[in-house]
Amino acid sequence: MQIPGFWKKPAGPKSPVWLWLSVLFLTGCAGPSLEDYRDRGPELVPERFFEGELSARGVVKDFSGAVIRTFDADIDASWDDNGVGTLDEEFRFDDGEVQTRVWTLTPSDEGYHADAGDVVEPGTMRWQGNAIHMNYVLRVSYGDGTIDVRMDDWMYLITPDTLINQTTMSKWGIDVGEVVLVISKKPED
Repeated sequence: MQIPGFWKKPAGPKSPVWLWLSVLFLTGCAGPSLEDYRDRGPELVPERFFEGELSARGVVKDFSGAVIRTFDADIDASWDDNGVGTLDEEFRFDDGEVQTRVWTLTPSDEGYHADAGDVVEPGTMRWQGNAIHMNYVLRVSYGDGTIDVRMDDWMYLITPDTLINQTTMSKWGIDVGEVVLVISKKPED
C-alpha cells in the first residue's frame, strides 16, 4: 500500500523530500561521542578531580524543561590502594528531602565499573579530554512507589576545580527530565 503524496517522485531534478527528512532525522539522533572531546582541555582525570571534598549545586527539570527542584550536595571522594574510588554523596533538596548515594568505581578494561545502592543497572565511567560519560539505570521515588529511569550522564571539566554535569533521564526511550549541576572542589585548608 502506498501513502498518497508521500512516496511520489518529485517533479524535476529536485531531491526526494523523504531522503532529506531521513538524513535530518538520523543525524538529529546521533549524540556526542567521547572521541569528540579527546583534544579538549583541561584534561579530566577522575582520580584527580574526584578526590577530597567537593560541593555541588543544581536543578532538576521535568520533560518540558521547567525547573521542578533545586538542590545542593556534598561529596566526599577517595581512592584506595587498588584504584577503587568511592564517591559518598549527600543531596539536600529545596523541599527538605535528603538523599544519599555512595558510588563505587572499580577499575575495568573500559574505564570504571560504576555502581551504587539505588543503581539497578550499573554503568561504565569512560573519559577522554575534558569529558566523562556514564549511562546507567537509577531507581527513583515516584508518587507512592519507585520507577527505574535511564541516566545518560555527561560531565565536562571547565577549570581544574569546576565540572559541569548534565544528565538526561529517560523511560522507554522517551526523555522525561534532566539534571544539571556544577561540581566544585572545596579549597584545602
